Amino acid sequence: GWQSAGVYSLGAAQIALKAQGVALGRRIVLMGSGPLLTLVGAQLVKAGADVVAVLDTSSWRQQMRGFRGLAARPLVALRGLALRARLGDRYHAGVTLELIEVDEQGVTAMRWRDTGGRERVTPCDMIGMGWHLRAETHLADLAGCAFAYDEQWRQWLPKTDEMGRAGNGVYLAGDGVRLLGADGAEIAGRLAAVACLADLGQSAPSANADLRKLARLERFARGLARAFPWPEAMARVFPDDAIVCRCENVTAGDIRQGVGFGGGEANRVKSLSRVGMGRCQGRYCQLAAVELVAAQAGCTPGAVGRFRGQAPVRPAPIG
Repeated sequence: GWQSAGVYSLGAAQIALKAQGVALGRRIVLMGSGPLLTLVGAQLVKAGADVVAVLDTSSWRQQMRGFRGLAARPLVALRGLALRARLGDRYHAGVTLELIEVDEQGVTAMRWRDTGGRERVTPCDMIGMGWHLRAETHLADLAGCAFAYDEQWRQWLPKTDEMGRAGNGVYLAGDGVRLLGADGAEIAGRLAAVACLADLGQSAPSANADLRKLARLERFARGLARAFPWPEAMARVFPDDAIVCRCENVTAGDIRQGVGFGGGEANRVKSLSRVGMGRCQGRYCQLAAVELVAAQAGCTPGAVGRFRGQAPVRPAPIG
């Protein structure tokens, strides 16, 4: 039911609140996992919105597994815990999401199971959903960079050295490589600049301090990824009639059928089913689609491959 009216991304809910002071519903349910889930929930509560439930697919036990990495930035981790406390009993960990109930007007309720397996139905008229943020890799793809599959992030990421060199005169930084936060993007940008200067034979400042800082941010990001994993098991058991690609109205059944015709390779399934061919170019659907292909083909997501990027990276007016 995620394609229904009244369902937004967590980012859209946050933008509406920050830019226009608007809560996008009267009774709000937030669901997914990752730090943005807690942050948006706490911001909406502070603004006076009626947030009735915050549903996290990561269990408390799973979250504790990321503790060692999160300890790399203790103050940030403590701020996150303070935001979590602001949510109180609205917050539920280790849930299983089942169905978004809708009528002709849009969202009416969220059906889910708590950590004990009990079915719950929470009436609402707006749902915000999201699992982490993702690196924006399309520019690196079009520039011809090599990629490697990252098991922890469940995403194909461009290959660089520690300074951001991706080969062939290409230097990557910030969210174009991996997500390490705003301060991590600044550091990666400085490192890429130092690498450019060095490769041009110019004098450049020492990068040692920035490399140490970036390594600490990397440990923290890995801790987050471990504490709040992408729920691949949930994606693999979508019913056949569930919409996976909203741009092209492609269902889980269409993707499974594409595997039967074309085998377990991402771009063959893409060409047969049109998954990932729409306006978003797979930004919303690729992760779930690849999990479905892997499950149907009996292989790993890394073996399935990734959708090839297409120009333009963003839709552009003809003029």
